[in-house]
Amino acid sequence: MIIQDVINHLENFAPLNYAEDFDNVGLLVGNKNEKLTGILVTLDTLEAVVDEAIENNCNLIVSFHPIIFKGLKKITGKTYVERVVLKAIQHNIAIYAIHTALDNHLEGVNAMICNQLDLINTSILIPQKSTIKKLTTYVPKAEAETLRKALFNAGAGQIGNYSDCSFNLEGTGTFNGNVNSNPTIGKKGETHFEEETQISVTFAKHLESKILKTLFVTHSYEEVAYEITTLENTNQHIGIGMIGEFESEMSETEFLTYLKTKMNTACVRHSTLLGKSIKKIAVLGGSGSFAIENAKRAGVDAFITADLKYHDFFSAENTLILADIGHFESEQFTKNGLVAHLTKKITNFAIVLSKTDTNPVKYF
Repeated sequence: MIIQDVINHLENFAPLNYAEDFDNVGLLVGNKNEKLTGILVTLDTLEAVVDEAIENNCNLIVSFHPIIFKGLKKITGKTYVERVVLKAIQHNIAIYAIHTALDNHLEGVNAMICNQLDLINTSILIPQKSTIKKLTTYVPKAEAETLRKALFNAGAGQIGNYSDCSFNLEGTGTFNGNVNSNPTIGKKGETHFEEETQISVTFAKHLESKILKTLFVTHSYEEVAYEITTLENTNQHIGIGMIGEFESEMSETEFLTYLKTKMNTACVRHSTLLGKSIKKIAVLGGSGSFAIENAKRAGVDAFITADLKYHDFFSAENTLILADIGHFESEQFTKNGLVAHLTKKITNFAIVLSKTDTNPVKYF
C-alpha cells in the first residue's frame, strides 16, 4: 500500500470538493507514491505529533487541521509551522489535512458531536449550495438502457432515498460529419437522422469526472452531445452544522451541566439563561458565530459552538442559549472518528490515535 491508497479512502469518505474555498486541504507535505509504513491520526500537527509519528514508525499523519494554512515564503524553522514542515520532510513523513471536507460531511465533525450528546432526529443546519449537478445527453434509442445503467453504476441518479433516477424523452437527432469525421452511425458528408433518447440524470459534484468518463466510454458516438448544469436544489446530505433533539427536555442548568460533562470541557461560556426548557439544539464544531442566525431560524433552544466573541453573545437576543464549549473541545472526538473509519478500510497497517494533547488553551 502507498500513501495515495490511504488518500483515496479518505477522499471517498469526505471528498475535498466539499471543503470550503478558504481552506487548505489534501496532501500538504510528502510524496503520495511513498510506500506506507503506518498512519498517525491527530487533530493538529505539532512537533510533538511528528515525534510521535517517528516513534510509531508512521510515515503518514492524517490531521484534521491543516498545519499550512497561509503561504510559506521561507522554511527556516523560525515558527512552529516551519519547524513542523522541516521535521516532517527530514523524516520523510507526509501530512494530510481533511478539515472542512469533514466539517461538511453528514457523518463528520458535527455528527460526532451529536453522537456524543446522544441527539436524535439529526439534520444538516446549513446545507451547502451548488453540490448537485445534472447531465443531459442524447443516445441512440437502442443503446439508452445500457448507458442509463452505466451512469447509475457510476453514482448518477441518486436523489435522497431513491436510486436509478432519470428522465427520458424520445426524439430525432440529426448530424452531418465533415471530411475529418469518423461516424459510427451514418456516412460522412450526409445528414443523418437517428431515433434518440434524451437522458437526464443528477449526480453529486465530486463525481463529475467519473460520470463523464463513463459517458464517453459507454456512448457509441464519435462526438458525444451532452450538457452539464449546476443546480440550486438543496442537498440535505452535505453542509455544515447539525440540528438534533434530546430524547427528553431538560432545564437550562441541567443542559449546561450535561454539556460540560459529555463534551469534557472545563468551561462553558453561555448567553443569558431564559428560564426555558432545552430539547432542540444546533451544533457546529469550531468557530461558529457565522451560524447564529441559522440556528435562530431553525428554532432551536440552544446553539453549541466555539470561539464566540463578546458581542456575539448579544446576538442571542433572548431567543436561544448560545454555548461556547471551546474550539478544541468541540472537535476533540474527530480523530477518534477518523481512526474508526480508517480501521474498517485498512486492516494490514498500524493506525495510531495520537496521544498528544494539542489544545493550546489552558484553564486556571
